[in-house]
Amino acid sequence: MTETFTDLPFDAAFAQAPAGSITRGRIRVGSFASGAEIAQPFLIAKGAKPGPCLWICGQVHGNEINGIWGAIDFIAELDLAELSGSVVFAPTANPLALDARSKAAPQDGLDLDQTFPGNMNGQITEQMSAAYFQAASAHADVLISMHTMTHLFHSAPYAVYKLHPESGIGEERLFSLIRHFHPNVACRMNVAPGAGELPGNIPGAIDYQMLALGKPAFMVELGAGSETNPDCVALAKRGLRGVAAEMGLLPPSEHAPAKTLRRVTRRTHVMTHEGGLFRTEVTPATLLHAGMPIGKISTLTGAPLSEPTMEQDVFMIGVRKDPVVHTGDRIAFVALEWDEVPAPDAPPA
Repeated sequence: MTETFTDLPFDAAFAQAPAGSITRGRIRVGSFASGAEIAQPFLIAKGAKPGPCLWICGQVHGNEINGIWGAIDFIAELDLAELSGSVVFAPTANPLALDARSKAAPQDGLDLDQTFPGNMNGQITEQMSAAYFQAASAHADVLISMHTMTHLFHSAPYAVYKLHPESGIGEERLFSLIRHFHPNVACRMNVAPGAGELPGNIPGAIDYQMLALGKPAFMVELGAGSETNPDCVALAKRGLRGVAAEMGLLPPSEHAPAKTLRRVTRRTHVMTHEGGLFRTEVTPATLLHAGMPIGKISTLTGAPLSEPTMEQDVFMIGVRKDPVVHTGDRIAFVALEWDEVPAPDAPPA
Protein backbone atom coordinates (compact mmCIF):
# COMPACT_ATOMS: atom_id res chain seq x y z
CA MET A 1 0.00 0.00 0.00
CA THR A 2 1.37 3.42 -0.96
CA GLU A 3 1.18 6.17 1.66
CA THR A 4 2.02 9.78 0.92
CA PHE A 5 1.75 13.18 2.60
CA THR A 6 0.69 16.14 0.49
CA ASP A 7 0.66 19.91 0.88
CA LEU A 8 -1.88 20.24 -1.92
CA PRO A 9 -5.32 21.76 -1.24
CA PHE A 10 -7.95 19.10 -0.63
CA ASP A 11 -9.56 19.19 -4.09
CA ALA A 12 -6.21 18.66 -5.78
CA ALA A 13 -5.15 16.02 -3.25
CA PHE A 14 -8.36 14.07 -3.83
CA ALA A 15 -8.07 14.29 -7.62
CA GLN A 16 -4.40 13.25 -7.67
CA ALA A 17 -4.52 10.50 -5.04
CA PRO A 18 -3.38 7.29 -6.79
CA ALA A 19 -5.70 4.29 -6.85
CA GLY A 20 -4.95 1.86 -4.04
CA SER A 21 -3.23 4.47 -1.88
CA ILE A 22 -3.47 6.42 1.37
CA THR A 23 -2.94 10.16 1.17
CA ARG A 24 -2.58 12.32 4.27
CA GLY A 25 -2.71 16.09 4.34
CA ARG A 26 -4.46 19.06 5.90
CA ILE A 27 -6.97 21.71 4.98
CA ARG A 28 -5.29 25.00 5.84
CA VAL A 29 -7.58 27.55 7.52
CA GLY A 30 -5.23 30.24 8.82
CA SER A 31 -2.66 30.95 11.51
CA PHE A 32 -2.04 32.27 15.01
CA ALA A 33 -0.16 35.48 15.71
CA SER A 34 2.93 33.34 16.31
CA GLY A 35 2.68 31.96 12.80
CA ALA A 36 1.58 28.47 13.92
CA GLU A 37 -0.82 26.99 11.41
CA ILE A 38 -4.53 26.38 11.98
CA ALA A 39 -5.42 23.34 9.87
CA GLN A 40 -7.80 20.38 9.66
CA PRO A 41 -6.06 17.05 8.97
CA PHE A 42 -7.44 14.53 6.50
CA LEU A 43 -6.79 11.05 5.19
CA ILE A 44 -7.93 9.87 1.76
CA ALA A 45 -8.17 6.12 1.26
CA LYS A 46 -8.48 5.69 -2.52
CA GLY A 47 -9.64 2.26 -3.62
CA ALA A 48 -8.20 0.24 -6.47
CA LYS A 49 -11.53 0.63 -8.28
CA PRO A 50 -13.70 3.74 -8.82
CA GLY A 51 -16.84 4.33 -6.82
CA PRO A 52 -18.58 6.67 -4.37
CA CYS A 53 -17.06 8.59 -1.45
CA LEU A 54 -17.84 8.04 2.22
CA TRP A 55 -16.87 11.07 4.33
CA ILE A 56 -16.28 10.48 8.05
CA CYS A 57 -16.43 13.61 10.19
CA GLY A 58 -14.64 12.49 13.35
CA GLN A 59 -15.73 15.43 15.47
CA VAL A 60 -17.08 18.95 15.31
CA HIS A 61 -16.80 19.41 19.09
CA GLY A 62 -13.36 19.14 20.60
CA ASN A 63 -14.09 16.64 23.38
CA GLU A 64 -15.74 13.97 21.20
CA ILE A 65 -13.19 11.19 20.85
CA ASN A 66 -14.86 7.78 20.37
CA GLY A 67 -15.83 8.45 16.75
CA ILE A 68 -12.23 9.35 15.89
CA TRP A 69 -10.99 6.05 17.35
CA GLY A 70 -13.70 4.10 15.52
CA ALA A 71 -12.70 5.65 12.20
CA ILE A 72 -8.99 5.04 12.86
CA ASP A 73 -9.70 1.35 13.52
CA PHE A 74 -11.95 1.11 10.45
CA ILE A 75 -9.30 2.65 8.20
CA ALA A 76 -6.61 0.39 9.64
CA GLU A 77 -8.51 -2.70 8.48
CA LEU A 78 -9.31 -1.45 4.98
CA ASP A 79 -8.14 -3.56 2.08
CA LEU A 80 -7.69 -0.97 -0.66
CA ALA A 81 -7.56 -3.71 -3.29
CA GLU A 82 -11.22 -4.49 -2.59
CA LEU A 83 -12.29 -0.87 -2.05
CA SER A 84 -14.43 0.56 -4.86
CA GLY A 85 -14.34 4.30 -4.32
CA SER A 86 -12.93 6.44 -1.56
CA VAL A 87 -13.12 6.91 2.18
CA VAL A 88 -12.22 10.34 3.49
CA PHE A 89 -11.49 10.56 7.18
CA ALA A 90 -11.32 14.18 8.32
CA PRO A 91 -10.96 13.62 12.07
CA THR A 92 -11.58 17.13 13.37
CA ALA A 93 -13.37 20.05 11.83
CA ASN A 94 -12.55 21.93 15.03
CA PRO A 95 -8.83 21.59 15.83
CA LEU A 96 -8.86 24.60 18.16
CA ALA A 97 -11.53 22.99 20.35
CA LEU A 98 -9.70 19.66 20.21
CA ASP A 99 -6.48 21.24 21.44
CA ALA A 100 -8.40 23.04 24.20
CA ARG A 101 -10.29 19.82 25.13
CA SER A 102 -13.54 21.78 25.01
CA LYS A 103 -16.77 21.76 23.03
CA ALA A 104 -16.03 25.05 21.26
CA ALA A 105 -12.94 26.95 20.18
CA PRO A 106 -11.93 29.26 23.05
CA GLN A 107 -11.16 32.03 20.56
CA ASP A 108 -14.84 32.78 19.90
CA GLY A 109 -16.95 30.23 21.85
CA LEU A 110 -19.15 29.42 18.83
CA ASP A 111 -20.71 25.98 18.36
CA LEU A 112 -19.15 24.85 15.08
CA ASP A 113 -22.09 22.55 14.34
CA GLN A 114 -24.38 25.57 14.21
CA THR A 115 -22.28 27.51 11.69
CA PHE A 116 -22.29 25.39 8.52
CA PRO A 117 -21.88 26.07 5.62
CA GLY A 118 -19.60 28.63 7.23
CA ASN A 119 -18.28 32.05 6.36
CA MET A 120 -14.76 32.65 5.01
CA ASN A 121 -15.03 36.26 6.27
CA GLY A 122 -16.37 35.37 9.71
CA GLN A 123 -14.89 34.48 13.09
CA ILE A 124 -12.39 31.63 13.27
CA THR A 125 -15.05 28.98 13.93
CA GLU A 126 -17.01 30.18 10.90
CA GLN A 127 -13.87 30.09 8.76
CA MET A 128 -13.05 26.54 9.94
CA SER A 129 -16.64 25.58 9.10
CA ALA A 130 -16.40 27.06 5.62
CA ALA A 131 -13.08 25.38 4.80
CA TYR A 132 -14.28 21.98 5.99
CA PHE A 133 -17.69 22.19 4.33
CA GLN A 134 -16.24 23.30 1.01
CA ALA A 135 -14.21 20.09 0.84
CA ALA A 136 -16.87 17.74 2.22
CA SER A 137 -19.75 19.04 0.12
CA ALA A 138 -17.74 18.76 -3.09
CA HIS A 139 -16.74 15.13 -2.65
CA ALA A 140 -18.91 13.23 -0.15
CA ASP A 141 -21.73 10.99 -1.36
CA VAL A 142 -22.60 10.07 2.24
CA LEU A 143 -21.41 11.92 5.34
CA ILE A 144 -21.44 10.57 8.89
CA SER A 145 -20.97 13.11 11.66
CA MET A 146 -19.55 11.51 14.81
CA HIS A 147 -20.45 12.90 18.23
CA THR A 148 -20.69 12.03 21.91
CA MET A 149 -22.75 13.35 24.77
CA THR A 150 -21.10 15.64 27.27
CA HIS A 151 -18.54 14.06 29.60
CA LEU A 152 -20.99 14.75 32.45
CA PHE A 153 -23.44 12.09 31.20
CA HIS A 154 -23.79 8.34 30.75
CA SER A 155 -25.48 7.32 27.52
CA ALA A 156 -25.82 4.29 25.27
CA PRO A 157 -24.90 4.85 21.59
CA TYR A 158 -27.68 6.44 19.58
CA ALA A 159 -28.30 8.24 16.30
CA VAL A 160 -29.71 11.64 15.44
CA TYR A 161 -31.12 12.56 12.05
CA LYS A 162 -32.87 15.50 10.46
CA LEU A 163 -35.19 15.81 7.49
CA HIS A 164 -34.71 18.57 4.95
CA PRO A 165 -37.88 19.50 3.04
CA GLU A 166 -36.05 19.90 -0.28
CA SER A 167 -33.47 17.11 -0.07
CA GLY A 168 -35.52 14.26 -1.49
CA ILE A 169 -34.00 12.06 1.23
CA GLY A 170 -36.55 10.56 3.57
CA GLU A 171 -36.45 8.49 6.72
CA GLU A 172 -36.20 5.18 4.88
CA ARG A 173 -32.95 6.13 3.16
CA LEU A 174 -31.42 7.45 6.37
CA PHE A 175 -32.63 4.46 8.38
CA SER A 176 -31.02 2.07 5.89
CA LEU A 177 -27.66 3.66 6.79
CA ILE A 178 -28.27 4.28 10.50
CA ARG A 179 -29.23 0.63 11.12
CA HIS A 180 -25.59 -0.46 10.77
CA PHE A 181 -24.77 1.27 14.08
CA HIS A 182 -27.46 -0.58 16.06
CA PRO A 183 -28.43 2.62 17.88
CA ASN A 184 -30.28 2.55 21.17
CA VAL A 185 -32.62 5.18 19.69
CA ALA A 186 -32.79 7.08 16.42
CA CYS A 187 -33.88 10.62 17.25
CA ARG A 188 -35.55 12.77 14.62
CA MET A 189 -34.34 16.26 15.47
CA ASN A 190 -36.71 19.17 14.98
CA VAL A 191 -34.82 22.05 13.36
CA ALA A 192 -37.66 24.59 13.56
CA PRO A 193 -36.91 27.76 15.55
CA GLY A 194 -38.09 27.45 19.13
CA ALA A 195 -38.60 23.70 18.88
CA GLY A 196 -36.82 23.24 22.19
CA GLU A 197 -34.19 20.75 20.99
CA LEU A 198 -31.23 23.08 21.54
CA PRO A 199 -30.71 26.83 21.59
CA GLY A 200 -29.07 28.40 18.57
CA ASN A 201 -28.97 27.76 14.84
CA ILE A 202 -29.88 24.06 14.56
CA PRO A 203 -30.06 24.14 10.71
CA GLY A 204 -26.35 25.06 10.80
CA ALA A 205 -25.41 21.43 11.52
CA ILE A 206 -23.18 19.80 8.90
CA ASP A 207 -25.58 16.87 8.37
CA TYR A 208 -28.53 19.20 7.70
CA GLN A 209 -26.51 21.29 5.26
CA MET A 210 -25.39 18.15 3.43
CA LEU A 211 -29.02 17.03 3.21
CA ALA A 212 -29.80 20.41 1.65
CA LEU A 213 -27.45 19.37 -1.17
CA GLY A 214 -29.27 16.06 -1.61
CA LYS A 215 -26.60 13.99 0.13
CA PRO A 216 -27.48 11.50 2.90
CA ALA A 217 -25.99 12.54 6.24
CA PHE A 218 -26.70 11.84 9.90
CA MET A 219 -25.16 11.93 13.38
CA VAL A 220 -23.98 9.07 15.59
CA GLU A 221 -23.63 9.71 19.33
CA LEU A 222 -21.03 7.39 20.88
CA GLY A 223 -21.08 7.47 24.66
CA ALA A 224 -19.53 10.30 26.66
CA GLY A 225 -16.99 12.93 25.72
CA SER A 226 -13.40 13.24 26.92
CA GLU A 227 -12.91 9.48 27.22
CA THR A 228 -12.24 6.33 25.22
CA ASN A 229 -15.01 3.75 25.46
CA PRO A 230 -13.89 0.48 23.79
CA ASP A 231 -17.46 -0.73 23.20
CA CYS A 232 -18.43 2.53 21.49
CA VAL A 233 -15.25 2.46 19.40
CA ALA A 234 -15.94 -1.12 18.26
CA LEU A 235 -19.55 -0.22 17.43
CA ALA A 236 -18.41 2.76 15.38
CA LYS A 237 -15.96 0.60 13.42
CA ARG A 238 -18.64 -2.00 12.64
CA GLY A 239 -21.15 0.67 11.68
CA LEU A 240 -18.73 2.34 9.28
CA ARG A 241 -17.93 -1.04 7.74
CA GLY A 242 -21.64 -1.69 7.24
CA VAL A 243 -22.31 1.71 5.66
CA ALA A 244 -19.32 1.29 3.33
CA ALA A 245 -20.66 -2.09 2.23
CA GLU A 246 -24.14 -0.68 1.64
CA MET A 247 -22.64 2.07 -0.53
CA GLY A 248 -20.86 -0.54 -2.65
CA LEU A 249 -17.42 0.48 -1.42
CA LEU A 250 -16.74 -2.91 0.16
CA PRO A 251 -18.11 -6.46 -0.01
CA PRO A 252 -21.04 -7.25 2.31
CA SER A 253 -20.24 -6.95 6.00
CA GLU A 254 -20.29 -10.00 8.25
CA HIS A 255 -22.18 -7.96 10.85
CA ALA A 256 -25.94 -7.96 10.36
CA PRO A 257 -27.62 -4.52 10.65
CA ALA A 258 -30.51 -3.85 13.01
CA LYS A 259 -33.89 -5.01 11.72
CA THR A 260 -35.86 -2.36 13.62
CA LEU A 261 -35.14 1.05 15.08
CA ARG A 262 -36.64 2.81 18.08
CA ARG A 263 -37.61 6.12 16.46
CA VAL A 264 -37.83 9.07 18.84
CA THR A 265 -39.95 11.94 17.59
CA ARG A 266 -39.93 14.12 20.72
CA ARG A 267 -37.36 14.42 23.51
CA THR A 268 -36.37 16.84 26.22
CA HIS A 269 -33.75 17.72 28.80
CA VAL A 270 -34.66 17.46 32.48
CA MET A 271 -33.36 20.32 34.61
CA THR A 272 -32.86 20.66 38.36
CA HIS A 273 -34.72 23.07 40.61
CA GLU A 274 -32.33 22.66 43.54
CA GLY A 275 -28.56 22.45 43.73
CA GLY A 276 -26.65 19.83 45.69
CA LEU A 277 -25.48 16.27 45.09
CA PHE A 278 -27.36 14.19 42.52
CA ARG A 279 -27.49 10.41 42.75
CA THR A 280 -29.33 8.05 40.42
CA GLU A 281 -29.73 4.33 39.84
CA VAL A 282 -31.49 4.88 36.52
CA THR A 283 -29.48 3.78 33.48
CA PRO A 284 -29.62 4.81 29.81
CA ALA A 285 -31.62 2.67 27.38
CA THR A 286 -34.32 1.91 29.97
CA LEU A 287 -37.95 2.84 30.45
CA LEU A 288 -38.80 5.07 33.40
CA HIS A 289 -42.45 5.02 34.42
CA ALA A 290 -44.40 8.15 35.30
CA GLY A 291 -43.87 9.25 38.89
CA MET A 292 -40.71 7.20 39.40
CA PRO A 293 -37.68 9.25 40.52
CA ILE A 294 -34.88 9.93 38.08
CA GLY A 295 -32.64 10.29 41.11
CA LYS A 296 -32.27 12.06 44.42
CA ILE A 297 -30.76 15.44 45.21
CA SER A 298 -29.40 16.05 48.68
CA THR A 299 -27.40 18.71 50.47
CA LEU A 300 -23.69 18.20 51.04
CA THR A 301 -24.52 16.88 54.52
CA GLY A 302 -27.02 14.35 53.14
CA ALA A 303 -30.30 16.10 53.90
CA PRO A 304 -32.84 15.22 51.14
CA LEU A 305 -33.87 18.08 48.87
CA SER A 306 -35.84 16.59 45.96
CA GLU A 307 -36.56 13.50 43.86
CA PRO A 308 -37.15 14.69 40.28
CA THR A 309 -39.83 12.72 38.44
CA MET A 310 -41.64 12.83 35.08
CA GLU A 311 -45.39 13.07 34.64
CA GLN A 312 -45.37 10.46 31.87
CA ASP A 313 -43.42 7.35 30.92
CA VAL A 314 -40.07 8.29 29.35
CA PHE A 315 -37.26 6.38 27.70
CA MET A 316 -33.86 7.27 29.13
CA ILE A 317 -31.36 8.48 26.52
CA GLY A 318 -28.77 9.88 28.90
CA VAL A 319 -28.41 10.46 32.63
CA ARG A 320 -26.01 12.67 34.53
CA LYS A 321 -22.97 11.01 36.11
CA ASP A 322 -21.38 14.14 37.59
CA PRO A 323 -23.06 14.42 41.02
CA VAL A 324 -22.47 18.15 41.58
CA VAL A 325 -25.49 20.09 40.32
CA HIS A 326 -26.79 23.62 40.53
CA THR A 327 -30.28 24.92 39.88
CA GLY A 328 -30.94 24.71 36.14
CA ASP A 329 -28.38 21.98 35.42
CA ARG A 330 -29.32 19.06 33.17
CA ILE A 331 -29.71 15.75 34.98
CA ALA A 332 -31.28 13.64 32.22
CA PHE A 333 -32.07 13.50 28.51
CA VAL A 334 -35.28 11.59 27.81
CA ALA A 335 -37.54 10.52 24.96
CA LEU A 336 -41.16 11.62 25.31
CA GLU A 337 -42.56 10.02 22.14
CA TRP A 338 -41.19 6.95 20.36
CA ASP A 339 -42.20 3.93 18.32
CA GLU A 340 -40.60 0.85 16.76
CA VAL A 341 -40.14 1.04 12.97
CA PRO A 342 -38.59 -1.30 10.41
CA ALA A 343 -35.00 -0.57 9.38
CA PRO A 344 -35.33 -0.94 5.60
CA ASP A 345 -32.74 -2.43 3.30
CA ALA A 346 -30.74 -0.15 1.05
CA PRO A 347 -32.59 0.98 -2.09
CA PRO A 348 -31.42 -0.55 -5.38
CA ALA A 349 -28.39 1.20 -6.87
